[in-house]
Amino acid sequence: MTLFGTIAIAVALAMDAFAVSIATGICLEQITGRQWFRLWWHFGFFQAMMLVIGWALGLTVRDLIERYDHWVAFALLAVVGGNMIRSALAVEDETCIRKDPTRGMLLVMLSLATSMDALAVGLSLSILNIRIWIPALIVGFMASLLTAIGMIIGGRAARVTWLKKYAELTGGAVLYIIGFHILWEHGVLGGIGP
Repeated sequence: MTLFGTIAIAVALAMDAFAVSIATGICLEQITGRQWFRLWWHFGFFQAMMLVIGWALGLTVRDLIERYDHWVAFALLAVVGGNMIRSALAVEDETCIRKDPTRGMLLVMLSLATSMDALAVGLSLSILNIRIWIPALIVGFMASLLTAIGMIIGGRAARVTWLKKYAELTGGAVLYIIGFHILWEHGVLGGIGP
């Protein structure tokens, strides 16, 4: 996988964290340095960790599905992308959580929720026999960076729900594009491909 492809996946995976960090910034209004650090650190760490866990799980099944690996990778990316698009189009209650979302179990639950997609993508990377360490670093860094930016935007904006919606739509679309590119590289799409 190219560096550009890895960065595109990292950005797509970070869209959930970006959207949650905007909402967190809106709800907190006044963000302390500790809150800002805790959220971007946890979101970045969990994204990278879940990618590695998914990759390790993929090692156990790679030999069994080697002939169809590109279809499995496409299906996983399509499911994750579809979930992101569905989430963006869903009508949500915009009420804020009154408990500080950058502390305790709420922080852990948000970190897990925003990184579950990375588990499926890690599985896809393993199936495609892609080394994990550089992608994990890039994914973790991108999630941290976009979380930090999202909290700043959320803290300064009264209502930016449209940005949250379009971030998730874009992330979902990027995962679909990457999935179709994998099929194209394997010559599945109408006999065309490298």
